[in-house]
Amino acid sequence: MPIRNRDSVLRGALLQLCLCAMALLLLTPLHVHAQEALLEILPIRPFNFDIALRQQTFAPKDREVTLQAGITALRYGDGELRAGYQYFSVHTDEFKTDQHAVFLNPRWNNVLDLLNFPSSMPLGRMLKHLFFGPLEDRAVPYVGAMIGTVVSGQGRPSPGLLYGGQAGVRFPVARGISLDLSLQFTQYDVHFRGESGESQQWLFLTGFRY
Repeated sequence: MPIRNRDSVLRGALLQLCLCAMALLLLTPLHVHAQEALLEILPIRPFNFDIALRQQTFAPKDREVTLQAGITALRYGDGELRAGYQYFSVHTDEFKTDQHAVFLNPRWNNVLDLLNFPSSMPLGRMLKHLFFGPLEDRAVPYVGAMIGTVVSGQGRPSPGLLYGGQAGVRFPVARGISLDLSLQFTQYDVHFRGESGESQQWLFLTGFRY
């Protein structure tokens, strides 16, 4: 076969192959793997149990240990609504005070992903690398707000208002278990030894989510 005719046959076969490939691409339905935000009620790992190092400015002014528990009621995408309970007690020879707080805790997870710009050097990725180092791909940083009520001491006629905020990070450590670290600030009305006032409280919490 002459070389010119052989080249023409090869070009024709290549053209037919390209046309077939284009037809397959156009006729085959596309399957888009998009992550859709779904509303979840009591999602996986809804429970958390924390122990906190506590500093309070009133009733009494001291550093103590606080226990806290919570449950994730709703989740939609990166947003979730949690409900929490906090218990704190001081027992000495002079006085005894107990505080019980119940609050709602809306959170926004993966908050640093909102800073993934510019495309050449995303700020969110740089901050993750700076804060979490080799664990940056496993870290789930979040911010949250808190609003609820607190009953404290003895003799208070009505519960007091509690509000505040938090920032933290969650690390999956095993199947169904995550380590949660957070810094939390709350301000609330409190009654202590016959006096009423406002207390500001800083908590560093560490615990597990199941």
